[in-house]
Amino acid sequence: MGAVARLAVTLALVAALGLPRAARAQESPSHLADRGPGIPMSIFGTYVRPGELLVYPFVEWYVDSNFEYKPSEFGFGLDLDYRGKYRASEQLLYLAYGVSDRLAVEMEGAIIQAHLDKSPIDPTAMPARFEESGVGDVEGQIRWRWMEEAARRPEGFAYFETVFPLQKNRHLIGTQDWEFALGAGLVRGHRWGTVTVRAAVEYAREEGKLDVGEYAVEYLKRLSPKWRVVGIVEGSQLDEVELITEGQWHFGQRAWLKLNTSFGLTENATGFAPEVGVMFSF
Repeated sequence: MGAVARLAVTLALVAALGLPRAARAQESPSHLADRGPGIPMSIFGTYVRPGELLVYPFVEWYVDSNFEYKPSEFGFGLDLDYRGKYRASEQLLYLAYGVSDRLAVEMEGAIIQAHLDKSPIDPTAMPARFEESGVGDVEGQIRWRWMEEAARRPEGFAYFETVFPLQKNRHLIGTQDWEFALGAGLVRGHRWGTVTVRAAVEYAREEGKLDVGEYAVEYLKRLSPKWRVVGIVEGSQLDEVELITEGQWHFGQRAWLKLNTSFGLTENATGFAPEVGVMFSF
């Protein structure tokens, strides 16, 4: 059992043994029925309140039979695009903290094991299977709610993200140079569900230019006190678009199970990526 899995089991036992129950809040406005009063975070369907710490250990798998690569990116000379088969498993830990009713911070780090089976028409000396493992992406965000939702207006938020270059000598995993993103979004609660739209621009120092970052439309609906569902269409660049579905089971006052699956809608998106984890609130 990996370190992240052991942490999840430990936290689940703590929750099951009876973490103190939060005081009952006054009835929220109808537009907050799905999400509550917290600041929207980068993890889908997740909101953090002032003074609240979220801890989310989770595991994700990636299956992509149409992975685009250049042999030159792996040190094998040829600067042409090929399509190979990519597989990976990743153990991640996500932390978020609500500094105030307008400001929150988050961090996420990963350990990943990945391999790429090269294209059968790739003539280079690249191994038939190229494997790497170690530290994956490590990133942090500052989230700022600049406008609260009211009867006639949505909620507005902005965020700044940094991805750290901890894998300068790896090619298949992690980040090789500094990456930054600046984004903004709007949230609007309705009787039929809550909709979030967001978009960002990103700067990768290795490429030295601004580009289109992540963009998404997210739908969140509370079905009962224990169940919420999330549906997202998310893109990165202009040619990587995914459909993501998620179920959230709130099995305790301060813990809930997240079951998430991503399906690639475009050729360059990851084909299939399931995720499972438990979110804990302190």
